[in-house]
Amino acid sequence: MERQSKPKPPRNPPRLSRFLRLPKPHSPAKRCQVASSPLILLERSDAVQKLAAIFLLALLALSPAVAQSNDSATLAAIANQAISQIPAKKLFGAQKTPANMAARSFGTYARGCLAGATALPVDGPTWQVMRLSRNRNWGHPKLIALLERLAVDAREKDGWPGLMIGDISQPRGGPMPSGHASHQIGLDADIWLTPMPNHTLTREERETISPKPVVKDRKTMDYSVWTEAHARLIKRAASYPEVTRIFVHPPIKKELCRWATGDRSWLAKVRPYYGHDYHFHVRIKCQNAGCKDQWTPNPKDGTGCGEELAYWYSDAPWKPAKPNAPPPKPAKPLTITSLPAECRSVVTVE
Repeated sequence: MERQSKPKPPRNPPRLSRFLRLPKPHSPAKRCQVASSPLILLERSDAVQKLAAIFLLALLALSPAVAQSNDSATLAAIANQAISQIPAKKLFGAQKTPANMAARSFGTYARGCLAGATALPVDGPTWQVMRLSRNRNWGHPKLIALLERLAVDAREKDGWPGLMIGDISQPRGGPMPSGHASHQIGLDADIWLTPMPNHTLTREERETISPKPVVKDRKTMDYSVWTEAHARLIKRAASYPEVTRIFVHPPIKKELCRWATGDRSWLAKVRPYYGHDYHFHVRIKCQNAGCKDQWTPNPKDGTGCGEELAYWYSDAPWKPAKPNAPPPKPAKPLTITSLPAECRSVVTVE
């Protein structure tokens, strides 16, 4: 009778990390090169640890036997299932550096991601980036170039001291943990309606200084703050062919309609919308296939100063909730499966 030997385990069983593709930390020199500024020297290992913890918790909830499996297909399926259940804002919010890929925007402005992002340096001759702790000064290279160009043009041609830049996008775009529904594909930027001071702000000042609104309420401008230089700045931004939309608070749009003379076609790009009383929001068109431009009809009068603006001076957009009405249920957070397929690679690639 022959003695049966026990089957030997595979010499190199597949590891789960192979399927999660967690990023490796960059060297300090590489991080400096990627971030384009010493103020963005953030430890990529923090992102690795956060992502690893997120994946681990999801995997443990899915299957206590995950660690025992040596089957590559099974591990891949479990990893895919795990990442699909994690809110995308956690996955993208944990990343501190861009995806090492060609620059491309995927999806729509409010449901997508960004590969190959470029950081706007936190200090420039005609701009300063605010709220550095958010690490949201990343964008498509074409948007970053446009912001730098606008900062120079506004000073040299329009008398604006310099730009104070708010949120652009996260290093890999995607949903943010807080603050925005859009800004996901690196083609949106917030610019404060506060002139840049004549000195370099400290990191603490950039976190604590509050921008001053240029409106008193939803219908009235504050002319103690608003100047013609504000109008020239917004017109300059709208003059660039790459720019498709500029969002401002309704009274600002009304003031621009009153102020503009000559060729008023640029006003069609300026759209009134809530929440833009202290900054204006610049949006540029898609730069590649796989990115979907926002479609909205052009104003009937060619400027948007007619019935489209009148709507914002009615009660319709400002209707309060009914008394004693239950609060609306929060929307389910986007997951990686809610985004274009390319975003899975964008968030996991080194």
